[in-house]
Amino acid sequence: MTYTTGTALVDSRDLFERAHVQAGMHVADFGSGRTGHMVFPAAKIVGEHGVVYAVDILKEVLTLIKKRADMEAFVNIHPLWADIERANGVSIPRGSLDVIFMINILHHLMNMAGSLSEAERLLKPKGRIVVMDWTGRLGQLGPTEDKKLNFSAVLEWARAHEFGVQDDFMPNQYLRGLVLFRHD
Repeated sequence: MTYTTGTALVDSRDLFERAHVQAGMHVADFGSGRTGHMVFPAAKIVGEHGVVYAVDILKEVLTLIKKRADMEAFVNIHPLWADIERANGVSIPRGSLDVIFMINILHHLMNMAGSLSEAERLLKPKGRIVVMDWTGRLGQLGPTEDKKLNFSAVLEWARAHEFGVQDDFMPNQYLRGLVLFRHD
């Protein structure tokens, strides 16, 4: 079976470089999706001493990730059912993650600030949150105007929680990315 994750809109390698993902790190992808677009390439980078959590609220998505991880002999990928919008909704130890990816997920959520705070709880000092979301539509892809992520609200949350903006970029005309850096 062949899996395609594609890099036309979201280039995972570029995001890993921006977030300084390295061997041995503990990483999570919130809203990992059925293809594991971030999960499988991250697992290769963090290697056998690192961990990648594929976090999703859809159990069928996690089943697909687990099957592929087993089939490709990835022992460092851990599918995890969780509600990222709820305080303590993710059963990963507090302060154990180096990087959390939130790719095209925040515009779906009712409690964006709650999910960012849950990510903050899980990060190590000097950890990073990588947010990428839609700024425009590509045909039927992307949210309608009224559902788009309010990046100003994300930046406001970051300032209030003492996160710096390490990077603010637009990889294309449809997406915007932020790398938020925890200062403590």
